[in-house]
Amino acid sequence: MPGDPAQMMLGQNEDSEQLAIVKKKYGFDQPKTIQYLYYLNDLSPLSFHSKTKTDYTFLRANKYKFTSLFTVRNTTLVVKWPYLRESFAKQGKKVSAVLSETLPNTFVLAISAIIIALLLGLTLGVVSALYKDSFLDKAIQILSTLGMSIPSFFSAILFAWFFGYVLHKYTHLEMTGSLFELDDFGEHVNMKWKNLILPAIVLGIRPLAVVIQLMRNSLLEILNQDYIRTARAKGLSEFQIIKNHAIKNALNPVVTAISGWFASMLAGAVFVEYIFGWNGLGKEIVNALNTLDLPVIMGSVLVIALLFIIINIIVDLIYVWLDPKVKLE
Repeated sequence: MPGDPAQMMLGQNEDSEQLAIVKKKYGFDQPKTIQYLYYLNDLSPLSFHSKTKTDYTFLRANKYKFTSLFTVRNTTLVVKWPYLRESFAKQGKKVSAVLSETLPNTFVLAISAIIIALLLGLTLGVVSALYKDSFLDKAIQILSTLGMSIPSFFSAILFAWFFGYVLHKYTHLEMTGSLFELDDFGEHVNMKWKNLILPAIVLGIRPLAVVIQLMRNSLLEILNQDYIRTARAKGLSEFQIIKNHAIKNALNPVVTAISGWFASMLAGAVFVEYIFGWNGLGKEIVNALNTLDLPVIMGSVLVIALLFIIINIIVDLIYVWLDPKVKLE
């Protein structure tokens, strides 16, 4: 990273004495290897605290609650929550506080987009498979291909301009806006659900296209299986066969794809959030990159990685429910 983090934090007001204090406070006066070990010590639920008042770990002791386990000489082993440090650009505000303010908005946006993609994608995918090679099937395939081909930043600009500006008189939708906004007097925070509509649709377009393709191809493959032919021979109606036998078994590839898309959305739909002014994790990451706010960037990456792991574990459990042949062990 260009420049000295301590100088960036102080800006034009820095002098040699203030610079030394900030470097000592954040451990910037130490070699990079030691700084990295300090960061791991802050992150770890089990960490070491020095009793020397000038040591970095002692200065950090008042930043979080902890429980001491035991002390050896001048070092104490403690249990605590992971500490993601403080933002450089937000006057010492904790990174965990920054993430807790933005991540819920991204959750709402991502869940809304996934629901749109699933409801429309599964329906259109089933219709496309049942009417294979018909005009309806080809029309759905063209729309699906367009959905995958159009970049998110372009579709976001297009939707914001068309529905938020050209048709604003009819839609009453805004070009930009977040879920929570201050009123005109700056006194009360109001929830604006209508601001969710356009970014959720835009964010759901690409996973929608993927779901359509996967559901169609998977269902066509399932419908050619022996047990489907056996069900037809037993006299079951086509609706019962699709509903009770085919769809559930065709969902495995859809679950895999959706889990990846959902994790990516939680990672921050950067273009969509930034263009629509949605105060989520993606927009916060862009702002942190612009201001070189390293603690926020690193904290965001760590939280994103954790979310990916959790979502993948949940998907593995869903596989067991969808396919009895898959065993937990």
